[in-house]
Amino acid sequence: MKKTGRPIIPRKTIYRLSIYLRCLARLRENSIVTVSSEALAKAAGVKSTQLRKDLAYFGTFGTRGLGYDVGELARMIADELGTSRLQPVILVGVGNLGLALLSYRGFEKEGFEIVAAFDLEPQRPRGKKVHVTVAGLKALPAFIREHRVRMAILTVPAEAAQAVANELIACGVMGILNFSPIVLHVPEEVMVNNVNLAIELENLSYFIQE
Repeated sequence: MKKTGRPIIPRKTIYRLSIYLRCLARLRENSIVTVSSEALAKAAGVKSTQLRKDLAYFGTFGTRGLGYDVGELARMIADELGTSRLQPVILVGVGNLGLALLSYRGFEKEGFEIVAAFDLEPQRPRGKKVHVTVAGLKALPAFIREHRVRMAILTVPAEAAQAVANELIACGVMGILNFSPIVLHVPEEVMVNNVNLAIELENLSYFIQE
């Protein structure tokens, strides 16, 4: 997806930037101030040439013989990924999976805040306490527009996923993390990341066959 004024960056590079950011966070936790490209690449599981190529999209970083300033590089990557400040996210579909995601308290540490959840049966009793408001789907458009939400997590049944995605997009959502087992058809400017646990297990199954 092309963004005005920004370089067109391969999707795999964006994925690796997220990995670099987590590696840098561990270095900061261990009070490490600088890191070489070789050491950071090894921690991220990539070649140092790949690391330098990925970072080159954003300019020249690091000092020859000294390496990268851990804090500065982490801030740069966080700014590029848009996680230097909390981004509001909504979740649609508060079933077992949706409830588990709402119960996870680690999103804020990564720069995201689930600000509300929506479900066809918002008042249905649930086994876990939910820390955000669960509203009906009719409240979805107004909430998205009022809070300028641009990202959503979709955990609805497959038969409802496309219709819900259409409504999310119509209201201004530009990024969807899709847990529903269906391929969504969206406009070119909308980004969808699919999470299908069955496919991931099938992939693992292939590699463990004797």
